[in-house]
Amino acid sequence: MRAARLIKMVLLLQSRSVMSAAELAEELEVSERTVTRDAQALSEAGVPVYADRGRTGGYRLVGGYRTRLTGLARDEAEALFLSGLPSALREMGLDDAASAARLKVAAALLPSLRDAPRSAARRFHLDAPGWFHEPVTPGLLPAVAQAVWDDRLLRARYRRAAGAEETERELAPYGLVLKAGVWYLCARAGDADVRVYRIDRFTAVAVSETRFERDLDFDLPGFWAKRAAEFARSILRAEVTVRLSGAGLARLPHVVDPAAVEEALAGAAGPDADGLHTLTLAVESEEVAYDQLLRLGPELEVLAPSALRARFGRAAARLYAMYR
Repeated sequence: MRAARLIKMVLLLQSRSVMSAAELAEELEVSERTVTRDAQALSEAGVPVYADRGRTGGYRLVGGYRTRLTGLARDEAEALFLSGLPSALREMGLDDAASAARLKVAAALLPSLRDAPRSAARRFHLDAPGWFHEPVTPGLLPAVAQAVWDDRLLRARYRRAAGAEETERELAPYGLVLKAGVWYLCARAGDADVRVYRIDRFTAVAVSETRFERDLDFDLPGFWAKRAAEFARSILRAEVTVRLSGAGLARLPHVVDPAAVEEALAGAAGPDADGLHTLTLAVESEEVAYDQLLRLGPELEVLAPSALRARFGRAAARLYAMYR
């Protein structure tokens, strides 16, 4: 533990011109007294750590000293490519590896480029979860992530929905996807096709010592894009016919599935003499359509089905009574 801390201290000083005891203590998660002892130990070992006294002082390496302890371990190299996803790294238990990797890369850079990582971090940040939803990290995610990284078979108990019966199966975990704050596993059970599993529906997992032979032609981004499009289309099991103004048509893709709007437009005639557009839309259900289409207010009229039209009529009557 101390050896790793001493190496990290050297790399920190190598990547920055000077650091105060407080800054080093914060980075190394130790006390300032421990920093002083570690600096003395490094000096005794031949590493030229020099302490500048005074309010603006700190620790620095003398004479352009550079260590060659910058080789990346495999987990650090892999984590480095995910360093733009700090929350995802933390949830998968890889934040320490990513931190070490970034530090080693920073230490290996030319002095004129050493501020590049901090400069980029000040300007770009990826926030994966959707708005108004507090993401919950599945407790079993680190174990699943370990199986994915190591190409190890995973014995898992899974519940397809709340209250459903659990099933147990052995999975070959191909990849993890974080979508709007929800983690998914793309995995193959036996000789079946790759399927998608929500991590928060696993009730137990055990990482096997046995590795599986990964299909090198498997394209995780391509697979996910195809499955996501199929899923979005599969839940649109009902239809509604609506008449919209130009303003309503412009706002329609923001309240219902944009692909459904595009499909409806492809089979629709142009605007009528009053400039209104009549479309038949694929929707998830009449209940969902009511919540979605009500947002367009007077820019949309429901023509069918009759039950949904009647419901909109009752809503309009209530609004009229409220605002007259």
